[in-house]
Amino acid sequence: MNSSAHQLKNYLEMLKQSGVDFLPKAQPNQAILVNSTAVENGISAVGPTALSDLKQVVHQCVKCSELAEKRKNVVFGSGNPNAKLVFVGEAPGQDEDIQGLPFVGKAGQLLTKIIESIGQSRESVFICNVLKCRPPGNRNPLPQEISNCEPYLIDQINLIQPKVICALGTFAAQTLLKTENKISSLRGRFYDYHGSKLLCTFHPAYLLRNPEEKRKVWEDMKMIRTELERV
Repeated sequence: MNSSAHQLKNYLEMLKQSGVDFLPKAQPNQAILVNSTAVENGISAVGPTALSDLKQVVHQCVKCSELAEKRKNVVFGSGNPNAKLVFVGEAPGQDEDIQGLPFVGKAGQLLTKIIESIGQSRESVFICNVLKCRPPGNRNPLPQEISNCEPYLIDQINLIQPKVICALGTFAAQTLLKTENKISSLRGRFYDYHGSKLLCTFHPAYLLRNPEEKRKVWEDMKMIRTELERV
């Protein structure tokens, strides 16, 4: 069995374990998009052809039985599928679980203001989370839950191909950068993430509890604004 076939077999097995019993049909003359980033990391082999296809797969996922059982909605993400800027948070909260949309609570309202402060809008960027389902009681994501959901996040980024990614908070930053360093030591500079510029900053929920840190986030946002002006 060649490498591509082996990777495809592994990917299909992953979907089967997730409870997915169908794959969206590709349109005529539309090639299946290979997720080279995911292949390199041994996470996923074949990505869907569009975010809408991936969304259908994610909405069927039952890999995390506790989350699947207790969720009201899968929170896939929202925004511009061709966005130059993607924000990645931690996990949906109660408001997000109810509405099925990311960052719609108080932290989301603050994120909207942060986005608008650099001349963007929620419609021009894409917003998602590492986890697509709400952890009960808004507890921290478990390592296995992050591992289960990470292939979907990688496929989202691969399909959008943003110029800049903003990781909001510890879990998003550590997941994307494969590090255990604290967000305070990771923020303030760009990292390369498979061709995209990745910048980490404090989560809006953290800023609601620590408003004195907003100045540091503003400095980070100015770096993102400058980077976007170059592309």
